[in-house]
Amino acid sequence: MDEYSNIVRSYLTISTADVSKTERIEVLHNREIITRRYLQIFYNATNRWDYFADIKSISIVPFAIDSIAKAASDAKDRGVKSRFVTEITKDNIYRCKQAMKIASLRHLDGVRGNFGVSDTEYIATTIASLIESNLTTIPHAIYSNVKEDIQQQQYVFEILWNKAIPAEQKIKEIEEGYVIEKTEVLYGSENVIGAELLFFSEAKSRIDTCMDYTRPALAVEIEPIRKSFIEAKSKAVQLRYLTEITNDNLSSCKEMMKIVDELRHLDGIKGNFMISEREYLAPTGSHDKTQSATIIIFSNVKELVEHQQYVFDTFWNRAIPAELRIREIEEGAERTNIEVIPNSDRARKIYLNLVKNAESEIMLMFPTTNAFIRQEKMGAIELCKESIKELDIKVRILMPTHKSTEQMVQNLREQQSNIDVRYIEQTSGTQATILVIDRKASLVMEIKDDLKTTFDDAIGLSTYSNSKAGVLSYISIFENLWKQTELYEDIKKAHEQLKNHDRMQKEFINIAAHELRTPIQPILGLSELLISKTGNIQQYKESLDTISRNAKRLSRLTDDILDATKIESKSLLLKKERFNLNDVILNALDDIILSRDFNGENVRLLYHPQDILLEADKGRITQVISNLLTNAVKFTEKGTINITTKIDEDRDLIVIGVKDTGTGIDPEILPKLFSKFAAKSFSGTGLGLFISKSIVEAHGGEIWAENNAGGEGTTLTFNLPIAN
Repeated sequence: MDEYSNIVRSYLTISTADVSKTERIEVLHNREIITRRYLQIFYNATNRWDYFADIKSISIVPFAIDSIAKAASDAKDRGVKSRFVTEITKDNIYRCKQAMKIASLRHLDGVRGNFGVSDTEYIATTIASLIESNLTTIPHAIYSNVKEDIQQQQYVFEILWNKAIPAEQKIKEIEEGYVIEKTEVLYGSENVIGAELLFFSEAKSRIDTCMDYTRPALAVEIEPIRKSFIEAKSKAVQLRYLTEITNDNLSSCKEMMKIVDELRHLDGIKGNFMISEREYLAPTGSHDKTQSATIIIFSNVKELVEHQQYVFDTFWNRAIPAELRIREIEEGAERTNIEVIPNSDRARKIYLNLVKNAESEIMLMFPTTNAFIRQEKMGAIELCKESIKELDIKVRILMPTHKSTEQMVQNLREQQSNIDVRYIEQTSGTQATILVIDRKASLVMEIKDDLKTTFDDAIGLSTYSNSKAGVLSYISIFENLWKQTELYEDIKKAHEQLKNHDRMQKEFINIAAHELRTPIQPILGLSELLISKTGNIQQYKESLDTISRNAKRLSRLTDDILDATKIESKSLLLKKERFNLNDVILNALDDIILSRDFNGENVRLLYHPQDILLEADKGRITQVISNLLTNAVKFTEKGTINITTKIDEDRDLIVIGVKDTGTGIDPEILPKLFSKFAAKSFSGTGLGLFISKSIVEAHGGEIWAENNAGGEGTTLTFNLPIAN
């Protein structure tokens, strides 16, 4: 029977009294007891045994103790999966290769501590040297089979296992000089500075540095970093430094110019990183004025290094020499930047960024309808809306008119009062969208294919400029076209007004001719008849009444034409006096009842008398009420005509309404009901309501009309100030 079997049997014999399945935590102080507990754990393990050990431990435990090594081997034979994590070095590489025969082994830099965990038990040795004879302290260990402890340590081990790399990879690195590609995050200022110093020391040919405006001071003031730059340059390492030069870091940038080979400026740099020929380093996190960052990302993965090198070179080519930027700051020189942009993706980003950062004014000129639609889809118009909300920016847009964009333009005008859209003719020559921001910068985007539906596919070359002369030239083009649209709109409105006036004048002439002919013919005919007659005049009373009635009609027509002329020439005078509105309404109703046009059998007049004092032109107010009643009678064959008066105490107004149950107002006439000659038949001149509106407004009131709900009849309403 071998030593291992004897030890196990001996252990099992003595353990029944003092070891049970009861959960417990023990502190072990004897080397033999610790060894026996290791054997117990291996013996009890059914599925897993995970071991985490520092450099010293992996050299002697568990492999230097034969009984433990045998227990680990037997556990493997029983199907127990063993995993070890340690730091593999040149000194322990032999033991690590031995361990790989028994267990899966991984490498992790800087391993500290020693513990093992199985399915149900956990042990942590605080003194690993179980076989050394010259111990100055008593070796001891912590043992636990408490479920929560086991789960916690298994969780810890899994994290460490997943962070570690295969042992084969590390061994290859040690034996063959193979570099392991890795990306890691280091924490703490000391680790950050240490990583930067190592980065500088290992660079062979170049170091490219990209830092925001806060970092140049650190490179100058933190002495180890400053020395690293100087030492790298002394080894002929090319140093390029890219940052944003400002008033605040100007002195630091001047110092850096003495150290590095070349320093350049780029507006608005965000983020910080360095690249050598093989490595990438990115300090991150906030920092104090003289303290480095507390977090740094390191990587030597080839693809990542190449990617960051491409990013740096792109930034570098866009940047300007530090000397030029320093002159701008110190002398106030204005920098002119003209950039030809062949890439539509970059043009789009510049476009949206310009719109987003506008401060006072945006001018946009679209050469085609499709250009407007494309840029609306990509969010340019929405950005304009957001700029208006935040800064009250004025947006002006010139574009061709088309049915496909009418609704979008209408929505813009209704939703955003600061967006003004005007129409221009679609050009057939060179097509380019022009954007001018704050009268300081311009972006001109040529259209290579207007049939494309996306911005990136449709745009060809673009040109950005903040050159004063260049920007002013585009402003001039825009303003000239804008004024042309104003002139065109004015001419168009004047033309429409002339057309409407001409049409209405012709209608009026036709109506007036009819209205004049109607009373004149009976006057002439009956007058000639009476001239030929002799005898008692009473027998001709009916004819005389007809002559009188038509003469009055002719007189009213003449008065209407004269009133319209006075209104047009703004010479309508009011003779104000204090009177009772109730008397005026009753008199007007009497006149209507006595008129030949009123059909008392089919139409009822409704009015509840109410004494209301007005200070107004009594004759003119009588004229307004008579006009409204006459209209109501004319279009109501059957039903009611209701006259109402109501006092609006909040506004000190009297509101008069005439509601009928007639035919209602033709929808075509309703919008222009109170205009001159607004009539759709030969039943009137169309001057009555025009005159009424002018009289009411001359008194400081308002008049309006609406068809009644349900489609039966009309209500005409006006208000007047109440006399004090």
